[in-house]
Amino acid sequence: MADIKAPVFPESVADGTIVEWHVTEGQQVNRDDLLAEIETDKVVLEVVAPDNGVVTKIVKQVDDTVLSDELIAEFEAGASASADSAPAVDPDQPAAPVQAKQAADGGEPVQVTDKKNEDDHKDQSPAVRKAAKESGVDPKEVEGSGRGGRVTKTDMANPTLKADSSIKSDSGRPVAESAGERTEKRVPMTRLRKTVANRLLAASQETAMLTTFNEVNMKPLMDMRAKYKDQFEKRHGVRLGFMSLFVKAATEALKRFPAVNASLDGDDIVYHGFYDIGVAVSSDRGLVVPVLRDTDRMSMADVESRIRELGGLAQKGKLGISDMTGGTFTISNGGVFGSLMSTPILNPPQTAILGMHAINDRPMAVDGKVEILPMMYLALSYDHRMIDGKEAVQFLVTIKELVEDPAMLLLDL
Repeated sequence: MADIKAPVFPESVADGTIVEWHVTEGQQVNRDDLLAEIETDKVVLEVVAPDNGVVTKIVKQVDDTVLSDELIAEFEAGASASADSAPAVDPDQPAAPVQAKQAADGGEPVQVTDKKNEDDHKDQSPAVRKAAKESGVDPKEVEGSGRGGRVTKTDMANPTLKADSSIKSDSGRPVAESAGERTEKRVPMTRLRKTVANRLLAASQETAMLTTFNEVNMKPLMDMRAKYKDQFEKRHGVRLGFMSLFVKAATEALKRFPAVNASLDGDDIVYHGFYDIGVAVSSDRGLVVPVLRDTDRMSMADVESRIRELGGLAQKGKLGISDMTGGTFTISNGGVFGSLMSTPILNPPQTAILGMHAINDRPMAVDGKVEILPMMYLALSYDHRMIDGKEAVQFLVTIKELVEDPAMLLLDL
């Protein structure tokens, strides 16, 4: 007999919640089969089978809180499901509910299957049923993106109605009424959303946050991209975007202004001798910030490739804790959603965050003449306890200069 335990969480993660079991008691599994998913403040962790065998007992149920390395199930390696045990159940098809029916002769009650209920809940995983319970959205009315049209928990997070349906609760009452009626829906916050909310609130209350703005002419960068994007993609197998140059420009600016790359630890200032830049990504589960490690050693192609890789993992909910731990500086790009200007909130213990915004054509004065140029507003929020206004402004101006003249990066000027 062996123990199945929760993963060892890092110090920054106190506990987790079991969101889904993919097996049932008595079910035979193979080595590395997915057994359960545990949601923490940062990511969803997968628990896999250590060997071929049978899950003999599930100790922690869905929605139970578990601690690091805590027992969640018992496992017997090398065993096989006994012939008289319950048949293996597809984890995505819950066992049909049963109801007691008194025998006609007054004998022992017999169990009969509720066929209608079984059909209603076909292809619904525990996570989907949990989401339906929390949101009041009937999975039968949602377009499924899974195999064979199966509804997934991602579909429930952002439901798309079937063409001939309207969202209804499990009780049959519509959640979204016809136009003109006053409706509301109460949905519990996810663990990730709670964590984001608490961290943002703490950042605004516990730091002396200030934001400085500037604007950058994107024409030189856009011209360079238009000229070399095909050759770049052919050579490196990845598309050339704007983020890679902003990451490299930020890295160079961090070298020149070490205070912006530092953090506060109590009464101590910690100056980091490395450059780990987080890139804020919006996913179905909420805002996550995967980190690019040692950006001073990365080429623009390396940055683009890594951003693409981390973005894909974020959308699939597959980011690991190591992918988001640490970071000495953060870049957030609200421009992809059309944001003209914002004041980004710090990501403690970091002391600064750069906000990129939408690129819009605007009339600008150039050498005494008016020209129409593609302009972007940049915002730098910083902790005034750590960074003086002069340093913050000069840091942002440095990024502006490097973006407006990309050759400076190549020539190390």
